[in-house]
Amino acid sequence: MGCSKGCHTTFHHRYHIVWAPKYRYKVLIGDVRLRVREIIRQVCEELGVTIINGALSRDHVHMFVEIPPHISVSDFVRRAKGRSSRKIQQEFEHIRKRYWGQRFWGQRFWGQRFWGQRFWGRGYFSTTAGNITEDIIMGYLDRHIRKDGFSPSA
Repeated sequence: MGCSKGCHTTFHHRYHIVWAPKYRYKVLIGDVRLRVREIIRQVCEELGVTIINGALSRDHVHMFVEIPPHISVSDFVRRAKGRSSRKIQQEFEHIRKRYWGQRFWGQRFWGQRFWGQRFWGRGYFSTTAGNITEDIIMGYLDRHIRKDGFSPSA
């Protein structure tokens, strides 16, 4: 349960993140499940995100991850969902056929335009997990507050 270290930082940023396929279809089974897991692991490795625990249910993904401070949660989720969606639809024809609707015209990072289909639902759930509570932080700040502090009453 220790902290992680970067070049100039020490951090303990852990998040519980959940997202689901579009329409909550139960498609995360068999080879699709294994491939989604592999793709998400690759994204985590590239970004320096540590997977603490995770589970792939038939209709959603649960991850408990530690994300370095220079990467936002939304950036991590965008990359994981985007890459897995694109690769799954390229590799599994039955998935591409199932998600025939709602095609969109997008632009990848390197400027190529493409037609795509959405495999994942639009949003995600995220919550933090830490070793200290808000009460501990507020107690500490109350003991150390000065006139030049950040409190609303100062």
